[in-house]
Amino acid sequence: MERMLALIGFGEAGSTFARAAGWEAGAQAFDIAPARRAAIEEAGVVACASARDALISADLVLSLVTADSALAVAEDYAGWLREGALFCDMNSVAPQTKRAAAHAVEAAGGRYVDVAVLAPVHPARLKVPLLVSGPAAPEAAQALGEAGFVNVRVVGDEVGRASAIKMIRSVMVKGVEALTAEMMLAATRAGVVEEVLASLDASEKTDSWLSRAAYNIERMTTHGLRRAAEMEESARTLEDLGVEPLMTRGTVARQRAQAGQTIPFTAISREPAQ
Repeated sequence: MERMLALIGFGEAGSTFARAAGWEAGAQAFDIAPARRAAIEEAGVVACASARDALISADLVLSLVTADSALAVAEDYAGWLREGALFCDMNSVAPQTKRAAAHAVEAAGGRYVDVAVLAPVHPARLKVPLLVSGPAAPEAAQALGEAGFVNVRVVGDEVGRASAIKMIRSVMVKGVEALTAEMMLAATRAGVVEEVLASLDASEKTDSWLSRAAYNIERMTTHGLRRAAEMEESARTLEDLGVEPLMTRGTVARQRAQAGQTIPFTAISREPAQ
């Protein structure tokens, strides 16, 4: 790898990528936690004593820190970037947070890139899907490919677009996890786990999400009030079992809000699945 690569943050993602790619002396890393220095050295990567040392000679930067520190890292470290360095913000934060970070990086002469990591880094490692957006996205995609990432896709020239895809997708992915927990807590306390799961298996469909989204929205538009009333009874059921219906109350509110509404989702306004 000809480019000098810097990793800011060397937690699970950074260490996984470094070991899989074999960057070794072609990369240098800094983590605010001194205990991570050992992991950096074990991966063969140059361990730096400061963020400045890691960034000052880097052409490609991967920011892999915690979500609550992503903006501060961009703002505090931008002044140490080389002119024209690609700053790939791979943190899971909102589009507006990435736009604020981009402002700091670009004001300092760097090139900011919004990167969304769409799956856990284990076991995908360098095959993990990456979406990139921003004015420098094509150059960043090429640089990430040269660094060993094999599943990189440019989704636009606007900072925030890649992160919007991930954040909105997470509404479903993380929401299903939360709904699953709420359902399983109640099913376990009611002693009906096997029956509930068997019923779900029997009703599972293999339609594309385009069809499923259109169908789900149409059902809410047509039957939202009735379904809201039914879900209020579901909420009472959970309460009787000692399970707080956090997600179910939200379902009641969303069903009621969509009832009778003209479907505003033009991208899915095809004939609903039967």
